[in-house]
Amino acid sequence: MIVWINGAFGAGKTTTARELIELIPNSTLFDPEVVGGTLPQLLPPKRLAEVGDFQDLPIWRRLVVDTAAAMLAELGGVLLVPMTLLRQEYRDEIFGGLAARRIPVRHVLLAPAETILRKRIQGREVPPELPDGAIRVRQWSYDHIEPYRAALSSWLLADAHPVDTGALTPYEAALRIAEAVHAGDVPACEIVQTPEPTAETVAAGVLLFDDQDRVLLVDPTYKAGWEFPGGVVEPGEAPARAGIREVAEETGLQLDDVPALLVVDWEPPAPPGFGGLRLLFDGGRLDTAAAGRLLLPGPELRDWRFVSEQEAADLLPPVRYERLRWALRARERGAALYLEAGVPVG
Repeated sequence: MIVWINGAFGAGKTTTARELIELIPNSTLFDPEVVGGTLPQLLPPKRLAEVGDFQDLPIWRRLVVDTAAAMLAELGGVLLVPMTLLRQEYRDEIFGGLAARRIPVRHVLLAPAETILRKRIQGREVPPELPDGAIRVRQWSYDHIEPYRAALSSWLLADAHPVDTGALTPYEAALRIAEAVHAGDVPACEIVQTPEPTAETVAAGVLLFDDQDRVLLVDPTYKAGWEFPGGVVEPGEAPARAGIREVAEETGLQLDDVPALLVVDWEPPAPPGFGGLRLLFDGGRLDTAAAGRLLLPGPELRDWRFVSEQEAADLLPPVRYERLRWALRARERGAALYLEAGVPVG
């Protein structure tokens, strides 16, 4: 199990986590800042210069998941992770990666008032060997107050257990967290558990259209990036039936007819992925009533929207967009296409 301690810079996450070690039996501290500190030794300076925050690097998010899983496999027990996560897609990607390894995450938010946060930031000690360190570190912390405020007003409190630490010492805050975890007041986050593949897979997606012929895209909580409704075909399951099942699970819509095949795309392996066959089917056009029955985002979906082909180009990864583009051409022509890495062959 992981207890993830979230909060703005200055909320007291690390000091509270250190106190928690004494209160939660068989617990270990894992600070993802350590992973960020290794990136200058792993990546060229040019790549690091492209981002302002190491959280924006996919390698950091993946290494956090892999390291946490490896530590739990080695040590067992409870992992205490003090780390600010203010972008919902990053929270979902990391928690989803942990859920894929069957690791439950209990999300705690340290939430002192903003005036107290600012006071703590102002008085924060900075190592003297850093040139102009105090100014830069404090400004960095101040710059993250607005994203923190925005996260609070939108998604952050949806699954995080808040603890107002404004009038608490780190030990008192840790005591409240330990009591809440022990009492079951901090439930495991409802992130879909999608095990990572260990070999090539077959996946089936279904294209659904509105009355303007815009295609439905969904934003899953368990992986980064927009996608078509669909998922991995289970052993012994027909691909088209898998698409129907996934549409029902993700959107709440029941397709009456077996959808027609549009494209078969062979996705080559690209480590750490194994690749496999990706099929897209034509789920047809939804009338206004059917479109209105789409489920609101829940454990599986962060968001959904109908988009034009041009809008899809800005949301989908390049290979996925090419798959969509050729599926739309196949739909126009009434003939299925075979692709390899998004490119028609044969």
